[in-house]
Parts: sequence; C-alpha cells; structure tokens
Amino acid sequence: MNSVFGPPPGSRSGFIEPGPEGIAPGLGPALAPASAPVIAPGACFPTPAVPDGIFAALDLGTNNCRMLVARPVQPRSAPPYAPVADFRVVDSFSRITRLGEGLSRSGALSVEAMDRTIDALKRCAEKMDRRRVTASRQVATEACRRAANCDVFLERVVRETGIQLEIISAHEEATLALKGCAALLDRTIPYALIFDIGGGSTEVLFVRVEGASLAVEGCISLPMGVVTVAEDCGGGDLCQRTYSGVMEHVSRLLAPFEAHHGIRDKIAAGVVQMIGTSGTVTTLGGLHLGLDRYDRAAVDGLSLDFSVLESISRSLCQMTVNQRAAQPCIGWQRSDLVLGGCAILEAICGLWPVGRLRVADRGLREGLLMDLMHPEALQVAPGQLHQF
Repeated sequence: MNSVFGPPPGSRSGFIEPGPEGIAPGLGPALAPASAPVIAPGACFPTPAVPDGIFAALDLGTNNCRMLVARPVQPRSAPPYAPVADFRVVDSFSRITRLGEGLSRSGALSVEAMDRTIDALKRCAEKMDRRRVTASRQVATEACRRAANCDVFLERVVRETGIQLEIISAHEEATLALKGCAALLDRTIPYALIFDIGGGSTEVLFVRVEGASLAVEGCISLPMGVVTVAEDCGGGDLCQRTYSGVMEHVSRLLAPFEAHHGIRDKIAAGVVQMIGTSGTVTTLGGLHLGLDRYDRAAVDGLSLDFSVLESISRSLCQMTVNQRAAQPCIGWQRSDLVLGGCAILEAICGLWPVGRLRVADRGLREGLLMDLMHPEALQVAPGQLHQF
C-alpha cells in the first residue's frame, strides 16, 4: 500500500438548528484543564459573563467550506457538572469546494480549486458583513497544511475577500473538534475515542472522562481522508481489494497508537465510548434512518451499532457512482468520496470494537465558537500528538 499512499505521516453542545425565526440554541460543555485535578463545580469555574456581539467560526477543509454565525447566551448550570455554555445560531454556510482536489498528486492547490474556494469565501465574507460580526476566527486545515503554494492562496484570499485564514495544526484541529462535540459524551464512561474523517486527513483522540473534566490522553492524525483516498486509489469506485487495502493501511498506521494506550483492553473492560464527527458517519446515519433528505436534527446524537455501519458500507460498495449519487443523503458531489470514508471508518471500528458509536453532526466550528464566546468554560489541555 505504500506505493498508493506514500510515506507514513510524521514526514510532515446541544443540537444547533435554526428554528422558526432562524435562531435556536447550541450547547457546549464546560471543561477543566486536563493537567489539573478534577474541580468541584462552582469552586474554580465562576459563571462566565456573556460577551456582547455576534461571533463567526469558519472552517475551510480539504473538501468543504463551512461557517456558523452565532450570538452567545447566558451559560446554564448543569449539576453535577460545570456550567454549560450556550449560543444561538443566526446564520450558516456550507459548500463543497474541493480545495484539495489533485493535491495528493501535485503537492499544490490548483487554480480551479482556489477559484471555487475563494468564491465560497466571498459568500462567507458577505454574510459576516451583513450580520455585523464583531469577532471571528477563520481556520484552514489539511489542504493548506500540505500545499506548497499555500502562501499564494492565502494572499489571494485576503486580497479578494478580506478574510485572513489561520492554518491550524492537526493537534489543535482535533482539540477543537473535541470541544465542539463534547456535549455528546456520556460522563459516566471513563474513556472516549473520538474521530473525525475529513477530506485530507483523519484525526483520532483518546480521551479520559473525569466528571466535568476531560483529559486528552493522546491524539493521532493520519494523512488520509475521503478526497485523498479517492484520488490515490484512482477514483471513487473502490474494488474489494482496494477497499480492503485502505482498511489494512489505516489499521497499520493506527497500531502503534493502540499499543501505546492499550485501548483494546479498556474496550474489553467496557469502559470506552466512541463518537464519530464527520460527513462519513452522518451520511451513514441518514441512510440508516431512510431520510428523503438529510436532517441534522434527526442524525446528530444518533447511536449506531457497528453491524449497521458495516452493512450500509458494504451495500454502498455494491453500487455504481450513479446509484450512490441517487441516494438522498449522498448526492453527486459526494458520490465518489463516500467509499473512502467507509473504508477508513471500518478500519477504525475493526481495530477498536466498541460495538456502537454516537454520531456527531458538530465539531470544529462549534469548538471555535466556544473558544470565542466562553473561553473560561472550555479549557482543554490537549494530549501529545502521536509521532510515527
């Protein structure tokens, strides 16, 4: 598989949904620093003041450009845990731009991909201006981390949209995703595996849950996502041999992380939960529910057995690209990407047989908003990034 995927890495809140008036609550848990002892609620976590203004969080990934615009509301007490920070979404944006298209072969962002992405960023800038956003954070992830001509792209973005993108590390990306989906954690289960299958990379976090506190034991970033797998394997239709090869490669890359943390032993003891925050798992959730169109309210927080995930994934493998595109929760823009995500997901589930995962249609953007609005309530000291 090395000839397909290249060298290993190292060489380099409550549900949010606009209501009748376009506004609805979003929740995020309050977290203590992972390096500190568990803090009794109320002892060292004063209820943070609600900041004024409108806040925006923009996440530019390898495949998507997504943004949330929200206003903060008063944090609520949620005994026996620390206060819960709230926000209300007032606007949002999501578009598939495929910024990383061709990146795995050329090592650079194409002009066409940059043009598509800048057009989407212009729409984001217009929304932020219209909503009179007072504070924002705009981040870019794997595609910009890898592209040799990223500086050229960033200069174009500033010049043509006024947006200044910040390239964050895989380490920070994983930590922000944890902050965004932590409200879905069962605080009675001592450990959690949280993963995000993106367009250009896959991040996995192993987290210790201590009541109101979360301690990141470790994280790992694989240079494999739905876009890179589809391109490196010659397109979206993966034959059984290639599908299995992707699974084996992912398992091999994750094996040292498993050996270091002894996660399988903890799974056998029944003390590990799993959360998936990515388009792959939300798509499978929508297909499982038989939705005529994707519904975030129905999918976010859904629990799925591994047997269900495997059954749906294997049925998708039997379809052509056209047949997958006809599925209501997939469509043309993602029909050539979903199988790569399914193979990565199946490898994760095979290595760590928790048996069930919870679907999170939330993550990085929500984590960014929590940091902007309620930094005192969302402090997470990240664990060490696994080095290959």
